[in-house]
Amino acid sequence: MQLIYLFLLSGIILWGAYFTYGRFVFKKFKITNKNITPSHRLKDGVDYVPSKPIVVLGHHFASIAGAGPIVGPIIAITFGWIPAVIWILIGGIFFGAVHDLGSMVASLRNDGKSIGVIIQNNIGKKGKQLFILFSFSTLILIIAVFADIIAKTFINNAGVASASILFILLAITFGVVTKFTANKKSAFLIATIIGVGIMYYFVYLGMQIPFVLDYQTWIYILLAYAFVASVTPVAMLLQPRDYLNSFLLYGLILAAVVGVIVANPTIVMDTEVQVSSDTLGYIFPVLFVTIACGAISGFHSLVASGTTSKQIDKEEDAKVIGFGGMLIESFLAIISVGAVIVLTRSDYVSRLAEQGPVPLFADGLGNIISAMGISEPFAVGFVALTVSAFALTTLDTCTRLARFTLQEYFEDVKQPIGQRLSQNRYLSTGVVVILSVLLLKSGGFATLWPIFGSANQLLAALALLTVSVWLIKKKVNPTFVTIPMFFMFSVTLSSLGLFAWQNFKQESYVLSIIAAILFVLSFALIFLAKKSLSKEIKPKEMVRS
Repeated sequence: MQLIYLFLLSGIILWGAYFTYGRFVFKKFKITNKNITPSHRLKDGVDYVPSKPIVVLGHHFASIAGAGPIVGPIIAITFGWIPAVIWILIGGIFFGAVHDLGSMVASLRNDGKSIGVIIQNNIGKKGKQLFILFSFSTLILIIAVFADIIAKTFINNAGVASASILFILLAITFGVVTKFTANKKSAFLIATIIGVGIMYYFVYLGMQIPFVLDYQTWIYILLAYAFVASVTPVAMLLQPRDYLNSFLLYGLILAAVVGVIVANPTIVMDTEVQVSSDTLGYIFPVLFVTIACGAISGFHSLVASGTTSKQIDKEEDAKVIGFGGMLIESFLAIISVGAVIVLTRSDYVSRLAEQGPVPLFADGLGNIISAMGISEPFAVGFVALTVSAFALTTLDTCTRLARFTLQEYFEDVKQPIGQRLSQNRYLSTGVVVILSVLLLKSGGFATLWPIFGSANQLLAALALLTVSVWLIKKKVNPTFVTIPMFFMFSVTLSSLGLFAWQNFKQESYVLSIIAAILFVLSFALIFLAKKSLSKEIKPKEMVRS
């Protein structure tokens, strides 16, 4: 079979889903522009900033994408490319898009606050505290891991470092220009065209002027940048950088599709499905934990209810940003699969072990794109740089999200230190950065990272639980959310149970204990949700009797 047919069929399914199942979901959430968004009601020029839908989509897509929809699907092909494609399409439409939009709309109806606060409003204060502690710890882990990954990437490819610095300077300039031309629609379009053109030029220029520093220096520079990106007005750095960077991914997707049309490669890999793998384990639950971004990822709920909901201008913009953004990411995951299945299974296995998923993706897609007449080394370099650029996006977005999470935790604390942490963005961001540095210095992030996949999908299950309770209390039938929720809990709890047992046998007691704690956390929040709903139902039962 030709690869173009897979791309074409997947594109039609995802496009059609937006206008069919998407319309059903939009009606269920009762999305309407009659509701005034938090970005207008709580506008502060720093975090709450009403913005154009294309800009917010760029920020949201850049933040949720990163390397996730590339790394996960490529590793999961170990079980077979057909199960990977099926889960990406079904998961993206019926799980991920519902999860992302649900988290976003629930946040919009709760002052743009995070899932933690929505839990407090619908389940209880204890639930909020448990969830925030869990999500905050997860964000600190992500910040530490991505700072390490980016620093090592910059050392191995100094040209990527130069291009990344130039991107940041361009984003600041773009933010300033669009601020002073906000009332002129044509000015924004012209600035975008010029900005995207300069950004692509910086891809080339960065390779010509490599910037070399040692690992420790890069770590401190990256975390200093993350601090600045967290405390500055979102429209001055974070938003314009993500918006412009999103055109790298759009360009990558377009180049991949055109390249496949021109090269017309054949799917070489066999269609065999492997129920188990010596390196990964059994297809259930591992497939559904490995392919997170591209299908459903708990991290998306933190972005949707954290930075994104505070920038949405009109509530109906959430349709394309939340639901549509997830479907675009699903198509990127399909492209990741396509970049690999042009190899035989034996070539895939050997090259994955030798190169890792990102270089394998860059080589495969770069080879396809080169059919357009672009030199293969440049095409491979462009793909690799695009992936690296989005790792930096994850770092700065996570720092801001961790700041929001910490502030929300201390909102109810009456002591002076609690009040200062909840109100002072500089202090709260400083705490986030210091904790990230300590985790990096201890080396604990490398030990803890293996559990991230399960923890991330637990976030998704808990976000779906929260949205379900919220819908029930709004008298809306939540079946379209509860079905994905029950499935994700079954995946997560199975994964955590296996992970705890395997690490216990290997005497990795720290990971085993953490997995057990997360297992207990799931049931604690389920119990609190059930208790909250029981209180809601009892008065009605008494009236009937």
